[in-house]
Amino acid sequence: MIYRDFQDLKLSALGMGCMRLPTLNGVYSNIDEAAAGEMLAFAMEHGVNYYDTAWAYHDGNSESVMGRLLAAYPRESFYLATKFPGYDSANMTKVEEIFEQQLQKCGVNYFDFYLIHNVWEMDIDDYLEQRDSLLGYLLRQKENGRIRHLGFSVHGNLKTMQRFLDAYGEYMEFCQVQLNWLDWAFQDARAKVELLRELRIPVWVMEPLRGGKLAGLSEQYESVLKALAPDRSIPEWAYRFLQGIDNVVVTLSGASTLQQLKENIQAFETDAPLSRKETEALLALAGEIIAEKTLPCTACRYCTGYCPQELDIPRLLSF
Repeated sequence: MIYRDFQDLKLSALGMGCMRLPTLNGVYSNIDEAAAGEMLAFAMEHGVNYYDTAWAYHDGNSESVMGRLLAAYPRESFYLATKFPGYDSANMTKVEEIFEQQLQKCGVNYFDFYLIHNVWEMDIDDYLEQRDSLLGYLLRQKENGRIRHLGFSVHGNLKTMQRFLDAYGEYMEFCQVQLNWLDWAFQDARAKVELLRELRIPVWVMEPLRGGKLAGLSEQYESVLKALAPDRSIPEWAYRFLQGIDNVVVTLSGASTLQQLKENIQAFETDAPLSRKETEALLALAGEIIAEKTLPCTACRYCTGYCPQELDIPRLLSF
């Protein structure tokens, strides 16, 4: 496992995302705890020390399941991250209540990493309006040792991200960005990475495979990459691309099976970024895909909570 420096810590370059854990009968809220435990054991054995969950993952069950599974390991053997769900405006006045519940659900007395979750166009005004009360509470938890490192995740555009940083940036130690070779241009991820580099805020990567959509490509696109590197898998192209971005510290991948996790870990056994020629070829391929037909959906499901008709938007888009 590759490790990256973050302040005085050594973090595994691959973190285990807990948004897409294995489920029973295909029901998102019903986590297959035995299968998830097997995956966690493999990750621990192979050097993964960063685990990322959140209040809403698996309809509120991810934190509890990960808390039970991680309880089998010494607390100092892993770094645990979760997030405050301010994307739901109803939660803005419940920061203390939610934080205390998260500690209880995860079975810990502190979080190594805590994020203000999902800054985007629909919630930025709420985050700015509640800045003093929200930030004040979280900074007090840092003073009390119950939050070790404070950061944020962003799904919004560059302007929204800048607005958030203008208000909160002084206190943000890291930022989690949707970043992959397709969104490098498509969602202007490159500009976000460059802004964070200027501000010296380390980057955490989410959606490196774009919700699994970059784990496999159509034959016409795969053939281009196979011609350049016959023995490299398609997911490995995505990870090698990210290894070439110097301010990326942790890449989170939400594997749903043990086999997926094994393949992810294998890609991080060596630090082997793409060559310049390979990077140019990959980004040229991204341009072709975008020109053909691409939707910015990773099935994160944040939009479903805002839909007045309660539609399962990601499932409908998948058709």
